Amino acid sequence: MKADVLKNQLDRNRPTTTITIRMPEDVIEDLKRIAPLLGFSGYQPLARAYIGQGLRVDLERLEGDHVSELIASLRRHGVSDDVLQAALREVIEPLINGLSDPKP
Repeated sequence: MKADVLKNQLDRNRPTTTITIRMPEDVIEDLKRIAPLLGFSGYQPLARAYIGQGLRVDLERLEGDHVSELIASLRRHGVSDDVLQAALREVIEPLINGLSDPKP
């Protein structure tokens, strides 16, 4: 992770926005129950921490240097940007859609 990105993530005064999210009541109750045990002031900071942790894992997985290195290698072997973009879309779109579509 680049130092400037990390520095921005650690800035407690960075801009925020309010969102509304529907979550099962039992999940909220569990968050409320374990937040103080983990040292959080409430369930919302704990939920933000969980979201941030999951996001960082996915960002590293999707934007990590290994992906950039593979793309650079494919370009050196003559694969066009159009083909690379189409291939990346095929991989990334199902991941994104899977996050937004509820599982039965």
